[in-house]
This record gives sequence, C-alpha cells and structure tokens, in this order.
Amino acid sequence: MITADDVSRLLASETDTVMVLIEGRIDVVDSNELDTDAFRGALQVITRDELIAQAGGEQLSERELIEQAAALEMAVAELGG
Repeated sequence: MITADDVSRLLASETDTVMVLIEGRIDVVDSNELDTDAFRGALQVITRDELIAQAGGEQLSERELIEQAAALEMAVAELGG
C-alpha cells in the first residue's frame, strides 16, 4: 500500500529518484538502481519529477500527501500491482 509517508520520502529524495513496487513493498530508489539485481522486475510507480508535476509542487500539505498516495495506489491497483 502506498502511504503519505512514501510520497513524502519521494519528494524529500534526490532529484533522479523513482518510487517502485517490488515484492509487495514500496521503495524509493535512485533510477540507476533499477538495472541492478535487487530491483530487476520492479514496477516503476512514479518518478520524483513526475510527482512534482502531477502534484503542482514539492511542498504538499498532509492532505495533499494523502491524496497523492491514494491516486498512486489506485493507479497501481488498476495495473494489477
């Protein structure tokens, strides 16, 4: 399940990071790590830059974090993740 904390972690991370779903858990990793054995096969949920564009900025209220998490969770569920 994607939480507001996951969204907050992605926003607080370095610029070239991505939220992924791997083995039933959400992680925030550098995009270069996607090619490593540890993250091979991970479902890319959203990049930091995509999230900022979608949310309209980096500074989100708690309510906005919750809303973004719910939207991302719904998108993953629709993909069967």
